[in-house]
Amino acid sequence: MDVLTVTLNPALDREIIVENFKINEFHRVKNPSYSVMDPGGKGINVSVILSGLGVRNVAMGFLGGYIGKVVEERLRLISDLITTAFVHVEEETRENIAIVDPLGETITEINSSGPLIKSDDLRMFIRRFEVALSRAKHVVVSGSIPRGVDNDICKTLCKKVADSGKISFAEGIGPAFEIAVEAGVITVARPDLRSRKLLFGETMVELEDYVRTAKKIIESGSRLAILSYAIEGDVIATRDGIWLFKTKGHIDRSHLLGTGDAFMAGVVHSMIENENDCFLAAKRGMAAAVAEAEYIGKELISLEDIERHLDSFDIRKLE
Repeated sequence: MDVLTVTLNPALDREIIVENFKINEFHRVKNPSYSVMDPGGKGINVSVILSGLGVRNVAMGFLGGYIGKVVEERLRLISDLITTAFVHVEEETRENIAIVDPLGETITEINSSGPLIKSDDLRMFIRRFEVALSRAKHVVVSGSIPRGVDNDICKTLCKKVADSGKISFAEGIGPAFEIAVEAGVITVARPDLRSRKLLFGETMVELEDYVRTAKKIIESGSRLAILSYAIEGDVIATRDGIWLFKTKGHIDRSHLLGTGDAFMAGVVHSMIENENDCFLAAKRGMAAAVAEAEYIGKELISLEDIERHLDSFDIRKLE
């Protein structure tokens, strides 16, 4: 097994395409293909994309109720390269709804909070995590923290990875992510800046704010920091410098679903092959994100797609 992905708060993702979507108006879905359900949660999304790149992986976290069973069944059907090791809990797994308007170039997302995790469930998960970690080389911890789980969970998991001499990839927002970054236990850190541009108590507005935050992540101990900047660019920091990656073409806002997870999957795949070249990993991650942005929904991209888009963005050294 190459990769272990952790999604503590999975979801059943419902994606609905509605052209010219407006609030307080009646809309009809024109085509059955315009309404789809997929297993979701950022770590699960990374697992799915990695399977399309030929990477065998194990997906774990918490699932509950009927929705949880649907998520696990659909995940297993996607690829035989994905193995599941979820802990099942009493309350229902959450649902996320994305209303995509390709004409207005908008995505409206409604995410629920998810189940309450009890202390016995968490202890069982930690035991399963330690067993899975012994067989994995790279670990992705990505997404939100469910109710009942303390904010030190990301730090705890990534420290176990670091103590094992392995590589961790983490994406999140808020105290749980910040605590882990400041503890210096995350190898590759990608803040989830979709809902708010706030990290370490600082609101990021100008490019200089993103550069300063990326530098802080590297100084805290990470080897690679990835910060989404505007729609068509990312600030990339390693121990060798800071760069701005900016796409050469326009990115349709309605096509952004799954691009961040594709970026992470591209980075993971690259570091499986060469774990010492963080800059190359960032380039391949950006190429994966641009490839994913060609589609309106979450689609499996290929290695050929990544190679084809390695020149689809400009790179400017900032520091």
